Amino acid sequence: MTRSVPPVRDVVDLSHPLDDDTPVYPGDPVARFSPATTVAADGYNVLHVRMGSQTGTHVDAPYHFLEDGPRIDEIPLEYFLGPAVVADVRGKPPRGRIEWSDLAPWADRLGPGRILLLRTGWDEHWGTDAYFDHPYLTGDAAARVVAAGVRTVGLDALSLDETVVDGEPADGFAAHLTVLGAGGVIVENLRDLGRVPAVDPVVSVLPLRLAGADGAPVRAVAFRLPG
Repeated sequence: MTRSVPPVRDVVDLSHPLDDDTPVYPGDPVARFSPATTVAADGYNVLHVRMGSQTGTHVDAPYHFLEDGPRIDEIPLEYFLGPAVVADVRGKPPRGRIEWSDLAPWADRLGPGRILLLRTGWDEHWGTDAYFDHPYLTGDAAARVVAAGVRTVGLDALSLDETVVDGEPADGFAAHLTVLGAGGVIVENLRDLGRVPAVDPVVSVLPLRLAGADGAPVRAVAFRLPG
C-alpha cells in the first residue's frame, strides 16, 4: 500500500528571478541570457546562460574567501536546509551597521542547525542604485552568531559585508571571514523575508552542484512542515 505524503504548507519563494538586469557585486560578471536554439528554428528551446557563481540569490562557500576552504559541492547538505530564524533589523540607514544588540531579541533561538536570516528590507531596492548601499553585519555580531553555533547566515541584500565600488569595505570583509572561516555558508540576495511562515519555518537554500566552485545560485524557499 502506498502511503501519501502530506504536502508542505505556506511555501514562499525567497529568490529573485535571473535576467540580464540582475544586479551583481561591483566587478563580478554580469548575467547574460540568450536563446541557443528555438522551437521555430530547431524544434526545441535551449537557453544559453552566462553568469558568475555569485549571481542573483546565491550561496557563498568558504572557498569564496579562503583558498583552502571547502568548495560549494563539499558542504554538508544540512547547511542548506533547516529551521530558520528571521531577525527583523529593518530601519537601518544606508550602509548601517547591524550590531549584536540588534540580534539580541532572537539570541535564545540561535544554535546549531539553525539558519539565521537578516531581514533588512533592502530587497525593496532591487534593481536600483540604492541596492548597493545596504546595511551590513559587523564582524563582532558575526562572531557572536557563529559562537552560538549558527553556520548558515543569509540576508535580503547584496552582501553580508558593506559593498563599495572601489577598494575594500571600511571594516574589511569581517562578516564573510568570520562565517566562512567557521566552515559556514552565506546566502545573499534573498527577498520577501517578511513572508516566511511565522510558526516553525523551514528554509531550503540548496545550491547548484558546481564542482569546485566558490558559490552557486539557489532557488531559495521557505515553508512549514505539516503538523
